[in-house]
Amino acid sequence: MSFKTISVIGLGYIGLPTAAMFASKKKKVIGVDVNKHAIETINQGKIHIVEPELDVVVQTAVEEGYLKAVIKPEPADAFLIAVPTPFLPCSKNEIPAPDLSFIAEATKAISQILKKGDLVILESTSPVGTTEQMAIWMKELRPDLSFPQDAGDKSDINIAYCPERVLPGKVVQELVTNDRVIGGMSERCSLRAVELYKTFVEGDCVITNTRTAEMAKLTENSFRDVQIAFANELSMICSELDINVWELISLSNRHPRVNILQPGPGVGGHCIAVDPWFIVSKTPNEAKIIHTARIVNDSKPDWVISKVKQALADFLLVNKNKKIDEVTIACYGLAFKADIDDLRESPAMQVTKAISEFHPGRVIAVEPNIHTVPPKLNNIELVDLNFAMQHADIHLLLVDHKEFKGKSVNNGIVIDTKGIWV
Repeated sequence: MSFKTISVIGLGYIGLPTAAMFASKKKKVIGVDVNKHAIETINQGKIHIVEPELDVVVQTAVEEGYLKAVIKPEPADAFLIAVPTPFLPCSKNEIPAPDLSFIAEATKAISQILKKGDLVILESTSPVGTTEQMAIWMKELRPDLSFPQDAGDKSDINIAYCPERVLPGKVVQELVTNDRVIGGMSERCSLRAVELYKTFVEGDCVITNTRTAEMAKLTENSFRDVQIAFANELSMICSELDINVWELISLSNRHPRVNILQPGPGVGGHCIAVDPWFIVSKTPNEAKIIHTARIVNDSKPDWVISKVKQALADFLLVNKNKKIDEVTIACYGLAFKADIDDLRESPAMQVTKAISEFHPGRVIAVEPNIHTVPPKLNNIELVDLNFAMQHADIHLLLVDHKEFKGKSVNNGIVIDTKGIWV
């Protein structure tokens, strides 16, 4: 194969597992990140995130000398960019626009060391047209090299887009087994990208163009967002009609062609909660259903907060001997989904932060996958499960972590947004 050294830019929840999988196949891998703590941790053969099986793969790769982490990019034969694509600041009612500054910075950093024959793959979830924009930036930075938008298959540098499509908690497994959509800027770009991924990917590598590949990732997550919005809207309707939404969904799903998802406190993570906006921001007049789903899911945390306020009023009505600042509220779960430590775009975090701001009493949180609360929650105590269940007056279940399943609360008021305590 023509790839002796592979560089992965961004060592987060996708970049580090990807780097580790290449290294596990005895490829020399250089991981790049601006986070010094992450660099130091990885070079010790440890990981700075929670992901099953990843720690063993990273430890072996580092010990055998196939993986190292650095602050600045070094020359390689292939570069994979896996950096964040957040939103630009906007008001509450504005359509969020994507922030491509991290991709731009990564492009600038690797452009300085590009050489003829290198392959650059963008993995970051991106709006349609981002890969082409990245190629334009590279051409501006390196006029001495040719790029596929001008030279096609004869270009000095090959460029492709290949989105990740893995499930947190099963990343190591799914990186290997899942199919990959590969959109090259030319046929040769696509074929070289397939060659690279086939180092460890056992699933099919399906070739298309860059724009379709970009849209495929956005479409997959938008589909999920729309389905979750239906479930979340059902939960709010059922609350008004005094119906158990989980029983309703269970009964409805007995229909052979119905498969309703489970509701929750909202939608989080850096994919489903973000990607649909990339479609809406590009085509606001056409993306009506996608836009509405985003509004429904983004409004769900506010609905949960209103339920907490009502529970607080109900508790004080019954317990007249207590003042509001003597009431303890426990929030169970801060991650955006079960059994991971990822807090990005987490509705549980949003709800917990809001409670700490309006409630004058004690607010405690239980999150078994982290050791300290993030700065935005510095006024909240992180406690263990037993303490919260014994000492809280209002119990708000936000994430269905495995540690919470099979438990029961025998005191106070319970608000269950995940249906495991009802």
